[in-house]
Amino acid sequence: MAIKYLAGNRLTLLNSGAEYFPALLAAIEAAHSEIFLESYIYANDEVGLRVSNALCRAVARGVVVNVIVDGFGARNFTTDFLPQLTAAGVRAMLYRPELGSFLGRFRLRRHRLRRLHRKLTVIDARLAFIGGINIIDDDNTPPGLRPRYDYAVRVEGPLLGPIHHAVQRMWEIVAWVNFKHRYRLPSPTTPDLAPRGSQRAALLIRDNIRHRNDILHAYVDAFAAAREEILIANAYFLPGVRFIRALQAAARRGVRITVLLQGKTNHPLLRSATQALYSLLLEQGIRIFEYEKSFLHAKVAVIDGEWATVGSSNIDPFSLLLAKEANLAVLDRTFAGQLRASIEAAMLAGAREMRREDLTGQPWHSRLRRWLSYGVVRVLVGITGYGQKHWRADEETASVTPEEQ
Repeated sequence: MAIKYLAGNRLTLLNSGAEYFPALLAAIEAAHSEIFLESYIYANDEVGLRVSNALCRAVARGVVVNVIVDGFGARNFTTDFLPQLTAAGVRAMLYRPELGSFLGRFRLRRHRLRRLHRKLTVIDARLAFIGGINIIDDDNTPPGLRPRYDYAVRVEGPLLGPIHHAVQRMWEIVAWVNFKHRYRLPSPTTPDLAPRGSQRAALLIRDNIRHRNDILHAYVDAFAAAREEILIANAYFLPGVRFIRALQAAARRGVRITVLLQGKTNHPLLRSATQALYSLLLEQGIRIFEYEKSFLHAKVAVIDGEWATVGSSNIDPFSLLLAKEANLAVLDRTFAGQLRASIEAAMLAGAREMRREDLTGQPWHSRLRRWLSYGVVRVLVGITGYGQKHWRADEETASVTPEEQ
């Protein structure tokens, strides 16, 4: 897959909600024509209230405000915010709302796992935000996980073309599916494509039509080109065969590979399943760190101090095979250096390196739990209909099977 990088962008790396939400709110307050906002989670907390109030004020100024949230991740949106927003004139919709009986919510079918996991905001077709940060306060986490650690990027320049097209297309699709004919876009807005900086970047999306594997291919191609270092920080890490093989090949070439994962999590099943792969990765010389200071929610990587990605896509089958995702790929040493320094600072402040003896020294029931968790996740993926096509290759190659129990 050839990634189309556009030059002339100005990219600002934003670390967690402390930097992201002031920038987002300032952009909303300055909007004068239109706003598109997509989020997987839209929480009823201080951040959710501040964003909602800012959107309502924008409508009062004559701004056309379009909001899409996921019907599962933001399933309380209809009661918490939709009445207030629609009364103020905000045009808001849910992507695949959760319908049916209480028991029906537990039926595992492929379409129910196809979620809108993107976090995209476009202001006046001249400024965009992309990353992994939902509309939720960093401190709105289970006890012991505060604060959430994540990244987003403020984008100005020619990349507004594909980003603006992506949010417009998503809006049109969801409006058509929900029979919201009055929400159709009257005429396309022309994005501001004037150069604002000197950085090269590309938009990577994952959907089920033309871009099914774009983010996966971008990772694999970047690994194949790596010569010195691969640094990954990702919240949910359960890659398939192609991803692991690409990492293994890079390790055999002598590339230094470091992976930063969650040490504290709100999804213990996925963490245990991930730990089933630790022995395999460690045997290849890949260093693994677990972030224990707080809740790691990042989805970022830096390769050779030049290529970087920031976005919404986890490295697991649900993001790479099912959900709608959006990542930014950047070819710029300054940006990559900033992100690399930030990840390394986080590791120094709150990460613990995992070693093989940490795994072999654990009791048998811990090893059994990891093996069972890995099996359960494989079953869940199989239920969606993707298991045989994308994961069975793991069984055919001993080099990509989880640790022997």
